[in-house]
Amino acid sequence: MTRKERFAGIVDWFGQNVPIAETELHYGNPYQLLVAVILSAQCTDRRVNIVTPPLFERFPTPQALAAAGFDEVYPYVKSVSYPNSKATHLIDMARKLLADFGGEVPSDIDALMTLPGVGRKTANVIASVVYDKPVIAVDTHVFRVSHRLGLSDGKTPLEVERDLERHIPEHLRARSHHWLILHGRYTCTARNPKCAGCGLTDWCRDYVTRAGLSDKRR
Repeated sequence: MTRKERFAGIVDWFGQNVPIAETELHYGNPYQLLVAVILSAQCTDRRVNIVTPPLFERFPTPQALAAAGFDEVYPYVKSVSYPNSKATHLIDMARKLLADFGGEVPSDIDALMTLPGVGRKTANVIASVVYDKPVIAVDTHVFRVSHRLGLSDGKTPLEVERDLERHIPEHLRARSHHWLILHGRYTCTARNPKCAGCGLTDWCRDYVTRAGLSDKRR
C-alpha cells in the first residue's frame, strides 16, 4: 500500500465515521482559547476545563490578566502541570498581546509564536480552530498516531506536520488535527491501544506488522 493510498483510506474513514471533530477545550473567544491551549501543554483537557472557568471569571480579558501579578494568577492554575511557568507565561502573554497586537489574538503563525508560552503547536491550534487556517498542530497524540498508522516517519513534530499537510487536502486539515488527537486520546492510546475496536486497522501499518499480514491484502 502506498502512503497516498493509506492517507486516502484513513481520511475517508474519518470523514464517514467522525464527521464532527473539534477541540474538547471549553472557551468563549480567541483569548480564552489561547489561555486554555497554553495551560493544556502536558496536561489533560479535562483538568484545563476545570481550571479555566474561575480563571476566566477573575481575568475575563487580556487587560485584566496583564494587570495581574504572579501571586494573583498562580492559585487559579496550581493544579495544572508546571503551574509556576504557566502562570508567568499567561501574564507575559497578555502583556505582549496588548503591547504588540492591541489585545487581539493574531491569526499569523509567526506572530502567535512571539507570545510567551506559545510554541508552534499552540500557534497552529489557534490558527486552525479560531481562524480556520489549513494547518495541522502536532502534539504527542498526533505524533504517535501518525507514526503507528504509517502517515509519517518524521523524527520531529515539524517533520510530521509537513508530511500530514503534504497529503491532506487544505479544507480537511483543521478537522484532521482533531481526528488524529481524538483517535490517539481514546482509541490509539499510548499504552494498550484498542486495536480490536479500531476502524483503521485496514490501513494501519503497525497493526499489519504486528498481525503478520500483507500490506497488499486490501
